[in-house]
Amino acid sequence: MTPSDSGTPAGTPRTSRPNDVDGAHVTTDGASRVAEAIPELVIISGMSGAGRSTAAKCLEDLGWFVVDNLPPALIPTMVDLGARSQGNVARIAVVVDVRGRRFFDTLRESLAGLDAKGVRRRVLFLEASDDALVRRFESVRRPHPLQGDGRIVDGIAAERDLLCELRGDADLVIDTSGLNVHELRAKMDAQFAGDEEPELRATVMSFGFKYGLPVDADLVVDCRFLPNPHWVPELQPFTGLNDEVAQYVFNQPGAKEFLDGYAELLHIVAAGYRREGKRYVTIAVGCTGGKHRSVAMSERLARRLSADGVETVTVHRDMGRE
Repeated sequence: MTPSDSGTPAGTPRTSRPNDVDGAHVTTDGASRVAEAIPELVIISGMSGAGRSTAAKCLEDLGWFVVDNLPPALIPTMVDLGARSQGNVARIAVVVDVRGRRFFDTLRESLAGLDAKGVRRRVLFLEASDDALVRRFESVRRPHPLQGDGRIVDGIAAERDLLCELRGDADLVIDTSGLNVHELRAKMDAQFAGDEEPELRATVMSFGFKYGLPVDADLVVDCRFLPNPHWVPELQPFTGLNDEVAQYVFNQPGAKEFLDGYAELLHIVAAGYRREGKRYVTIAVGCTGGKHRSVAMSERLARRLSADGVETVTVHRDMGRE
């Protein structure tokens, strides 16, 4: 797998009225407070097919507010809105797709205006060799956006010529020619994650096998080796969220050992996912109907993951479906 770009609709802020972020008419203390509120900005650009969308996704996973295909004239407005968010939008990444000389001139004017206001900004430029770009476009059977009636190499040459000045002004250039998605993520983490380790987010989902496997599951656990509370009359009406049902499940031979063993396994897997740049994982825990055993096991497993520093959400897909 190689870094790729995908087309997405232009992001347009609800408020389109530009405003001076640095506050020319405030007191010295007020100016300091406003300056502290100005979000950090990264402009993501580069060659089509070099990995702009992958880089943007990496920053999004690191907690950046990412806007794709934002017109350059609206970048100051986005920074202004971030400054008004009272710290809720502290880091903004904007993916800029430069397709015309006028578009580029507008971008240069916007960046100059931000520099005059003291906005801390960086330009990230994604680069790749002609051979690598040709292979990527051919692998997805898509034309280069600038090739017109010519060949892919003609589009690449036109884009290089258009972007040469922006590349020269870039604060960081990453050549993705020999990188896969995981390696690009590692480079992005090294540059933008700071001292914080990238977070892993987990969804623990209970389900019933009789309703089918979850299509989005990364890992699947089968709890049908445990006795089914469905056949205990006083427990049958309840779910695995009920304390009595949970106690029944975990009093069965092997239940606690299974939870301990699988939680330890997930500790190892989670560390590997972080190293490989994987940020989201869905763990599906199944029993027959998704009402008793899988629900109780999911709840306990989610607690273990949370205690291990993994941001965890619990979903009971089939509970109440019978």
